[in-house]
Amino acid sequence: MIPVLGVSGAQVAVLGLGRSGLATAKALRAGGAEAVCWDDNPEARAAAEDSGFCCRDLRKAGAFDGVASLIVSPGIPHLYPAPHAVVRAALTAGVPVDNDIGLFFRSFAAQEWDSFDTIPQVVAVTGSNGKSTTAALIAHILGHVGRPVQLAGNIGRGVLDIDPAIDSEVVVLELSSYQTELARSLTPDVAVFTNLSPDHLDRHGGLGGYFAAKRRLFAEGGPDRAVIGIDEAEGLYLAGQLSEGPGDDRVIQISVEDKLTGPGWHVFARKGFLSEYRKTRQVGSIDLRKVAGLPGAHNHQNACAAYAVCRSLGLAPRVIEAAFHSYPGLPHRSQIVADQGGVTYVNDSKATNVDSAAKALSAFKRIRWICGGLEKEGGLDGLKGATGAVAKAYVIGREAAGFALGLDVEAEICTSMAVAVKRAMAEAETGDTVLLAPAAASFDQYDNFEQRGDDFTAEVHKGLA
Repeated sequence: MIPVLGVSGAQVAVLGLGRSGLATAKALRAGGAEAVCWDDNPEARAAAEDSGFCCRDLRKAGAFDGVASLIVSPGIPHLYPAPHAVVRAALTAGVPVDNDIGLFFRSFAAQEWDSFDTIPQVVAVTGSNGKSTTAALIAHILGHVGRPVQLAGNIGRGVLDIDPAIDSEVVVLELSSYQTELARSLTPDVAVFTNLSPDHLDRHGGLGGYFAAKRRLFAEGGPDRAVIGIDEAEGLYLAGQLSEGPGDDRVIQISVEDKLTGPGWHVFARKGFLSEYRKTRQVGSIDLRKVAGLPGAHNHQNACAAYAVCRSLGLAPRVIEAAFHSYPGLPHRSQIVADQGGVTYVNDSKATNVDSAAKALSAFKRIRWICGGLEKEGGLDGLKGATGAVAKAYVIGREAAGFALGLDVEAEICTSMAVAVKRAMAEAETGDTVLLAPAAASFDQYDNFEQRGDDFTAEVHKGLA
């Protein structure tokens, strides 16, 4: 646990008592604060009370009298589409609003660091797609070479729930736009921007607000080094804002679309080969085609980002390459769950938006595509031109018929996962890939994308038994 600094004797309110909220309350208590908790869910309040915390209805008049600050869990809106009533009450009372990420960055460094030979570092990864894989891959590479590492944030443990730093350790954080938007302190040593595609637009008031939330990690965080995916206009713009000139190697540009060989520091992947250029000269190359845990161009982008981070931390290219080959991949992200009878079954349930689904579709040659769910704002237009490898789509979800109408491939309305997997398996031929890449949220049928992926995996194993 990371005790929160600067709160001893203060009363701090905590809104939202899920995993990160409870961890925050405990870290505040460890720092000497009195944590006053609230969650709209009575079961969550009961769990907090069982842990010894006081729950107080922060919606009532005067609830913020004597409160030093309000710490808000990521899923709770503080601005768009409308502020939560408790957030509005805090702002009206003049009480500062923060989140656990802000508390982490102001509390992570401790007096013990004065005796360390190598100061611990924080790598923060944000972007629309690939954050989890990039963060996990960085942690895997560091672990492969024996560097102390912890993985936290939107993946792994809550940021305040990790262990205090030790000599030479690296903490790798996956940070969503919900987390970067509100944090009052953002000071990573290395920051990564993978890419940008429309997502969470209602929460951020549009694409501009969504990009602004991501940009805060760089503009306000002031990292020593920034790794920026420049295949979208926003990334190119961000790299330009951070750089002092073409040769500024504090910014490492990455791409899976263009060959980057200018005077700066570049990492790119084309036709399955990763290349590193510094000052117009190639200094590293890796064949990614045989790295089983990183299939497809979207994973090659993740590989470029992780490679760039690890190079900036002093690792050699061949060491990174060896670690790539032992990377097992993450569940629900291009995860091979079975390979039988010449047919491969891949779970990419994390492909919850059109852009991530399109990238998954580009990774395989002939696809039986299971898709559908709660369609996101913007529709399915982004999939046009990305379905050339799809032999047929098998559509799930409560609105499967409507979803199927937006596709430009042959589609069968299956509604349930069980029917979709059964039909795809029945029609699959040698060399086919049965791919779950929904291009939609899961909440019409599942609690989360993990549950959806687990259902797919279970149905595949049932069908192969």
